[in-house]
Order: sequence, then structure tokens, then C-alpha cells
Amino acid sequence: MAASDRERWDARHTAAGAGSPLPPDALRGRTDLLPSSGRALDVACGRGAVAVWLAMRGLDVVAVDVSPAGLAAGAGLAAAHDVRVRWVEADLDAGFPRDDDRYDVVVCQRFRDPALYPALRAALAPGGLLVVTVLSEVGDAGGPFRAVPGELTAAFAGLEVLAHGEGNGEAHLVARLSA
Repeated sequence: MAASDRERWDARHTAAGAGSPLPPDALRGRTDLLPSSGRALDVACGRGAVAVWLAMRGLDVVAVDVSPAGLAAGAGLAAAHDVRVRWVEADLDAGFPRDDDRYDVVVCQRFRDPALYPALRAALAPGGLLVVTVLSEVGDAGGPFRAVPGELTAAFAGLEVLAHGEGNGEAHLVARLSA
């Protein structure tokens, strides 16, 4: 990611008000699918709303983002809710930070890079839950940041699909790796 992109995200996160913990979009109405313990990875976590929500549900969370301002906001949100999250600054455009860890839950909300799809899958522990939401061409105009129809189900073929939807400019997938 160019330095100007990082600066743009930092400015956006700095200007935003205090956030609230929120479930990932694709899990709203499906929170029963989430384990009550284990490890979770929040990829492109932004200001940490999902990471803190996961930690509040009893998961040990690692949250990754390029923006130091976003990570600082997330750390403040975690402190306000008395939960721990490990915050990792990483430029996902340079690749997925590999530590060979496996996670019971992997969330990627509103960040789309098809080159990272294999790494998201590889980060799942057996029985792990993948939760992805991206912008989509379906029901909206196309563009370089929007998934084509069927992109998520094709990218994560072989996982058990628990929920999938495309429409109104958004696509989501909730899927499980076999145990």
C-alpha cells in the first residue's frame, strides 16, 4: 500500500468518533454459529469494532490492519470494554502476515483482495469458521474493489457453506472448514 493510502486511512480513522463493538455483517442473525472460545483473526480490522465484539464473546483475538490510527482506536475500544486484543500493524497489499497459526474464526469485513483468499483459508483451524463480507457488483455498479458474481463461493470451494448472499452491492460468505 502506498504511504498516501495509509495516511488516508489514518486520517479517516482519526476523524471518526468512538465506535461500538459490532458483529461482522455476515454473522448478524447467525451469531449461534460462532464458538464461545478459541482463537479469532480479524483481517483489515479498521477501528476494531468486530475484533472487540469477538473478544467480548470470549475469543482470543488477533486484529490486523495497515492503519496505526485505526489500531489505536481499536485498542481504546478494547480498553473501554475491558477485553484484550492483540493488535498487529501490517500492509496486506504486501501479503498476509504468516505466523503458521490456525484460528477457530477468521473474519474479513469490507476488505477485498482475491490474492489473499488462499491465505484466509489456510489460516482456518479444522472446524474453523470463515466470515467474509465484501463489496459486490451484484445489485450495484462494477469496479476494481467489487467482487464479481460467485467470487466468494468459487474462492472458498470445498468449505461447507453455512450462509451466502449477493445483492445490493454486497456479498457475504459464512463457511466452515471440515474438522
